Amino acid sequence: MEKRSLTQELRSNAYPGRGIILGRSEDGKKAVAAYFIMGRSENSRNRVFVEDGDGIRTQAFDPSKMTDPSLIIYAPVRVLGNKTIVTNGDQTDTIYDGMDHQMTFEQSLRGRRFEPDGPNYTPRISGIMHIEGGSYNYALSILKSSDGNPDACQRFTFAYEAPLPGEGHFIHTYMHDGNPLPSFEGEPKRVEISGEIDEFTSILWDSLNGENKVSLFVRYIDIATGQWETRIVNKHK
Repeated sequence: MEKRSLTQELRSNAYPGRGIILGRSEDGKKAVAAYFIMGRSENSRNRVFVEDGDGIRTQAFDPSKMTDPSLIIYAPVRVLGNKTIVTNGDQTDTIYDGMDHQMTFEQSLRGRRFEPDGPNYTPRISGIMHIEGGSYNYALSILKSSDGNPDACQRFTFAYEAPLPGEGHFIHTYMHDGNPLPSFEGEPKRVEISGEIDEFTSILWDSLNGENKVSLFVRYIDIATGQWETRIVNKHK
């Protein structure tokens, strides 16, 4: 698979929806995670990321304008020991609880499906990073309807062992803007990971559509020590 430029991927798509990027820094020393959210409605755009323990959660920027929190207020990032979970919904908690009870990443998601927001039936995208003894691997998952048919759920998991420096994989909820929104298709995109955390954060934020972007989370984790740095960018200040 060709390695793609994240800048080009994001600038050429006004509405990829929510996206997860997992990979490895150029120097090979850091595990890299990024998660962004976008919105078309006032309710979706009325959000910020805030730190919550070792992870983050979404929060209404203006609580008086929040109309339906069911699919937009959740913890996108949680940490379970040497595992970091990143998702686009409350399945973060499902994965955390399942893996805390010795289930695998894939097994933990068996009880979940795509979001009940017809006609879009937004896919649930999830990622897991595992760092132990100086080694690093990650996996990505997508649960999606069968071409918009809510009667059938398609489940795909993609696992990446010993990821290479300077590259990662990018999965997002929608192929592009539309009504209804078309679900992501194919395997996660192989993309370039460049720069230290501040440079990479700027690349992502500056490449997202200015009207639709809402919030961005980036974390670099030292593979040798497990220590991390986090950056959060919110459109609403």
